[in-house]
Order: sequence, then C-alpha cells, then structure tokens
Amino acid sequence: MSPRQRPQAPTGWRRAVARLPIGLYRIGLGALLGRRMLLLRHIGRVSGQPREVCLEVVAHDPARGSWTVASGFGAQAQWYRNLRHVPKVTIQVGRTVYPVSAHFLTADEGGEVMADYSVRHPRAARVLCRWLALGEPTHDPESFRAAGRQIPFVRLDEVPPRRWG
Repeated sequence: MSPRQRPQAPTGWRRAVARLPIGLYRIGLGALLGRRMLLLRHIGRVSGQPREVCLEVVAHDPARGSWTVASGFGAQAQWYRNLRHVPKVTIQVGRTVYPVSAHFLTADEGGEVMADYSVRHPRAARVLCRWLALGEPTHDPESFRAAGRQIPFVRLDEVPPRRWG
C-alpha cells in the first residue's frame, strides 16, 4: 500500500461540483447518468433528516435485484455511517425508485467485487486505486483483489426483490 493517505471528502466548490448529479435526479434527469450511477436516499443518523448522495454502481445483479457500491472515502463517509445506523433506504436508478436494504460486504467479498470490476472497467479501476492511494495495481486480478479488500463495499438488495425474467 502506498504511504499516501486516502483523499478527504470534497469541501467548498469541489463539494458543489460533486453534488451536481443529485440536481439532475431532482429535476427528473437522472436517466442521463445511465445505469452506472444511482441516487441513494438515506436518513442522517444524528439529525434524522433525509440525505442524498450519488454513487457509482460497481456491480449490478438484476436477477437478485441488487446493486453494489463502494465507499471511496472509507468507513467514515457520512452516507456509509448512516446506512450502518438505518440500513433500510431507497435508491433511484434512472427514473425508477427501489426500496433496498444495505448489506455490508466482508473484505474478501469486496476483493472479489473489485477484481470483477477491474475486468469490466480496467481503466476506471486503475484510476480509482491510484486516487484512493491503494498503490498501482498490475493487470492481474489479484492486485485488484488486494486493493478491493481495503475499500468498504455495500450491497443494496431490493426489498422485496423483483423477479426478473
């Protein structure tokens, strides 16, 4: 692992830019972001107020009715901590809203998710590892698996699951 520290959550104008996709969802244009992004609506663990965050979908299983997301800012990210407190939330993908329940993956499960993601999106996986100060992975899945063990992953399972097919 690189001696660099993980990046901090954005503040100021960078935070405003990072939150622009939320505005697209609010005005009904979330579908423009495609199926690789979702809007997570959750409840603040301290305030009890509704909160929203836009996250990249790193894995989607339509048969199971589940979406997997990663906490790039670690287990201290506010949305991650809020899900630990209240795991029943809603997500919006495109124009569709789903009630979901959060399940926190183990480090080994996270490693498998990252290895799979690196096969489907190799360039994005390398950039993500560099940006998160997880070192420079090689092209073999084991290096991505090792990096993925250091990232908190959450699987969001639809409640009740929709039966596809």
